Amino acid sequence: MYVCVCKAITDKQLRVAVLEGAKTTQSLRKKLGCINQCGKCEQQVCEIKDEVINNELKTPPFLLVN
Repeated sequence: MYVCVCKAITDKQLRVAVLEGAKTTQSLRKKLGCINQCGKCEQQVCEIKDEVINNELKTPPFLLVN
């Protein structure tokens, strides 16, 4: 689904960017260009960012099994 219509940025692109290290709104803005024009996507960008970060914190580390 498109989150930022101005820059044609999808929720999937946002999720990948957060997983790659863009953990702040400013870093997402810099990396993808979202929120720079009309700003209507800001709330949804923040919600997706927070969701990905929270899910990342809940995921247990991989266990090595011999």
